[in-house]
Amino acid sequence: MKKSAGLYLSAREAAAELAISPATLYAYVSRGLIRSEPSSDSRAHRYRADDVRALKDRRAPSAEPRAFRNFDADLPVLDTAVSTMTDDGPVYRGVDCVALSESATLEHAATLLWGAVSIDPFAPDNLPVMSEAMMAVAHAARDAAPIERTIGVLALAADADPRAFTRAAEGRALVGGRIMRLVIAVMLGRKPAALPLHLQLADAWAPDRKDAADLLRRALVLLADHELNASTFTVRCAASTGLNLYDAMIAGLVALKGPRHGGAGMLASQLVRTLEQGDVAAIVRERVALGERFPGFGHGVYHKGDPRASALLEQLARVGADRRFIAEIPEAIAEAAGVVANIDYALAVLMRTLGLPPGQELALFAMARTAGWIAHASEQLRNGNLIRPRARYTGPMPRAAKA
Repeated sequence: MKKSAGLYLSAREAAAELAISPATLYAYVSRGLIRSEPSSDSRAHRYRADDVRALKDRRAPSAEPRAFRNFDADLPVLDTAVSTMTDDGPVYRGVDCVALSESATLEHAATLLWGAVSIDPFAPDNLPVMSEAMMAVAHAARDAAPIERTIGVLALAADADPRAFTRAAEGRALVGGRIMRLVIAVMLGRKPAALPLHLQLADAWAPDRKDAADLLRRALVLLADHELNASTFTVRCAASTGLNLYDAMIAGLVALKGPRHGGAGMLASQLVRTLEQGDVAAIVRERVALGERFPGFGHGVYHKGDPRASALLEQLARVGADRRFIAEIPEAIAEAAGVVANIDYALAVLMRTLGLPPGQELALFAMARTAGWIAHASEQLRNGNLIRPRARYTGPMPRAAKA
C-alpha cells in the first residue's frame, strides 16, 4: 500500500495509529473529531494526520502539562495551583474568594495567591525603587490614563530593581510586593507607600466617605484573580519566554484594556449613566428590541449569576446605595434579556456610589488583578516551560505537483 502524504493518513493508517477499528474511526469522523476528505483518486477518503494525533494525545495518559501538547479546546490549557472557578465564585489556592473578601485585604489575597508562607511581601521596608527615569516618565504622562502611565513606568522598573530577575520563590514574592505598591502609586499619581493598598485608594478617591475603604477593599479582593482569563493567559505566555515580572505585568495591562475584558467596566458605567438619566423600562425594552447587548450583564462562566457581583452589590445595598441599581435595574434586564449582572456592572455601581469619574473602574480592576498576574507569572517561570500551543489549520492544502 502506498504511504499517505505527511498531512494525511489513509483509513488503515489512521485506525492503526489510534489502535481502533475502521468503524470507530468513521464514528470519530461523524462526530467532527477527525476531518476527512476524498483522496486524489476519489475512490477512498484520507484523514487529517494532525486531528488523528491530537485525538491520540487526548486519549493517552501523559505526564506532560496539557498546555504543551497540541491545543485542544475541550481540554484545560494548562495546569495551575493558583486558582480555579466554581459556581460559587473563584477559589484562591483552596480558599473561597467571596468569603475571603469579607475581611481580607488585597495584600492578604496576594500573599495567598503567591503561596508566600515564610516571608511578608508587604513588609514596611519592601518599597519599590523609583529611578529618575521612572519619575520623569510618570511626570510626563501625568495627564495620561492610569494604565498608559503605568505601562511607561513599568518598562523602566526592572532596570531600577537589582533583584528583578531573582529565581528564588521568596525573592519573587518580594518583587511582587514591590510591583503592586509601584502600580498603585503610579496609577494614583503618588509616591510608593507601605500604607494598606485599599486605604491609599480610599484616601485618593473618596476621602470624605467613611465606607469607601471597606468597599474598595472588598472589590480588590474579589478581582484579584480569575484563573486563565485573556490578560492572565497573556501574562503567562509572556512570562514563559523568560521575562521578568515587571515586563510580564505590561503584557497583562495591555490585554486588560480591551472592551471584551477589563474595558467592559467602562461600557457598564456608560450603561449605568444612560439608565440613570431616562426611563429604565423603556431603555431596556428598546435595547432588547434592537438586539443590543447590556454591558456588565451575562458571563461565559457564571450562567446563573456572578457570585462576585452579588457579594459586592449586597454590600453596596448595606451602605445605602441607590436601590434602582442594586435590584430594580438588574431585575428588569434579567427579565427582559435573560442575562444576570456580572462584576463589571457591580464595579460600575460602585464607581457611581463613590462619585468617581469614568475610567476609574478599569484602574481598580488593573490594581487588583496585578496580584493574580504575579502569581501566574511566578508559577510559569518556576515550571520553566515555553507556552506554545498548536493551531488547527483551516487554510488550503498544498496541491501535488503536475507530472
